[in-house]
Amino acid sequence: MQQQIKEDIENHPILLFMKGTKLMPLCGFSGRVVEILNSFGVDYETRNVLEDEALRQGIKEFSNWPTLPQLYVRGKFIGGCDIVTQLHEQGELENILKG
Repeated sequence: MQQQIKEDIENHPILLFMKGTKLMPLCGFSGRVVEILNSFGVDYETRNVLEDEALRQGIKEFSNWPTLPQLYVRGKFIGGCDIVTQLHEQGELENILKG
């Protein structure tokens, strides 16, 4: 699973591991990050951790981060909902996304 996660992150410039999908987030935190990403009009991929328990646990181990969602941009772990929201409010997220 760790290799699969690594390859997925490498193959997608912006990747969000979340509960649900970008069309139907299944938790408020995931929904908030989707809303923020959509506000920038960037292309991004999502992975629904609710469909695969191994992925749900695996991504937490991969990032050493206990909660979801988790945002990766160009292979780098950015953070969860709180960090993404903070970066957005500080005006830093756009530079990270469009970097």
